[in-house]
Amino acid sequence: MKDKVSISAYVAIGFMLFALFFGAGNLIFPAQLGQYAGENIWTAVFGFLITGVGLPLMGIIAMGFSGSSNLQELAGRVHPAYGVFFTALLYLTIGPFFAAPRTGTVAYEVGIMPFVPAGSEQTGLLIFTLVFFAVTLLFSLYPAKIVNNVGKILAPTLVLLILVLLVTAFINPMNAIGTAEDGYTSGAFVTGFLEGYNTMDALASLVFGIIVINAIRAFGVTNKKSILSATIKSGLIAISLLAVIYVGIAYLGATSVGSLGLFDTGGPVLSGAASHYFGSVGSLLLAVMIILACLTTAIGLVTANAEYFHTLFPKIGYKTLVVFFTTITFIIANFGLANIITYSVPVLMFLYPLAIVLMLLTFLSPLFNHARMVYVATIAVTFLISIFDGLMALCDSLEIGYFSFMVPIIDFYEKALPLYDQGLGWLLPAIITIIISAVVSKVFNLSSAPEVN
Repeated sequence: MKDKVSISAYVAIGFMLFALFFGAGNLIFPAQLGQYAGENIWTAVFGFLITGVGLPLMGIIAMGFSGSSNLQELAGRVHPAYGVFFTALLYLTIGPFFAAPRTGTVAYEVGIMPFVPAGSEQTGLLIFTLVFFAVTLLFSLYPAKIVNNVGKILAPTLVLLILVLLVTAFINPMNAIGTAEDGYTSGAFVTGFLEGYNTMDALASLVFGIIVINAIRAFGVTNKKSILSATIKSGLIAISLLAVIYVGIAYLGATSVGSLGLFDTGGPVLSGAASHYFGSVGSLLLAVMIILACLTTAIGLVTANAEYFHTLFPKIGYKTLVVFFTTITFIIANFGLANIITYSVPVLMFLYPLAIVLMLLTFLSPLFNHARMVYVATIAVTFLISIFDGLMALCDSLEIGYFSFMVPIIDFYEKALPLYDQGLGWLLPAIITIIISAVVSKVFNLSSAPEVN
């Protein structure tokens, strides 16, 4: 039995995790933040880093700390049925329904579409996504090679390509940092904090955490404390890379407005910056960068989904599920990026609070003797708030009025819950519920109902 792995192994696993996290959305959102934050960029970036890298690290560590063999087992501490519901919905959200199709559409729209003749965009999307997800399929069929294929080949190449652009931007910025736009003139920290949600990495961390732990175990480490230590070190490598990239891209966005103008998304910022510094070579560089970023993420998402649903339905083979999920992802990708984003936001608003609260409960669990009552009460309170956050986001996305049954409840939440207007109305009720239910569990000497290692 080994109690540690080599430094090179930490680096390989850390790069693998970075590559799994880092997709095109991670390039676009900090660029947009930089453009709109202007002189308040560093306040906004600080908020973005908390949710963009802090929460994903917390998720990775939570999986290692819990000792759970998978997310369903961890979420099952609330109730076995909830474990299946939450886990399946999370996997489908970051997999074939939203995040995985987004990898193909963003790679195409930012990296390829500038080269496609006008009027042929939809045909170009079809051809590109066919090739893109065929490559994803090949890599995903052989997950045992994920460290070598993703961590040692694609991720270092991706980092190198991004750093070339960012170092150039730091040495020779396009312009001075501009003024802050609406949303960042005041409350830049909160706006940046909420923008970090868009990466979906906090959700993905609960999935990728198992991949990291399995990779560590593959090096012969079996002791729980040693696995947790290795998980933390590998996670720190990954999120440090993410943080450097985010800060660099945000700065690039902040200095680009004078030359490129203000855009609705971060895609044109990156393509414009690449073209500004490197001309047509820059456009090609960006295309390669975006495709690699999206490809590594797509491989991780398809692999994770196939592995999970194979455990849920063991009679269906892993490779069959890989083919199924890749096909569904390919089909949804061809509906276009705008449609994917429209329907993903409500689900994220619903799932994110539940995921964050589950992480908090995991770390605090030893303090209340893993009592199921604490899990049930806290998740129930969070659920009752986040479900309405999701419904509100759905109505806003569809540009329709709120359903009649929602209005009195939303009015009550707005009056009673601190930070509700900032999208954090669930936070204080969850903390209060943890404290009260933990005290009750201690008074009545309630112990763990679910299995906790």
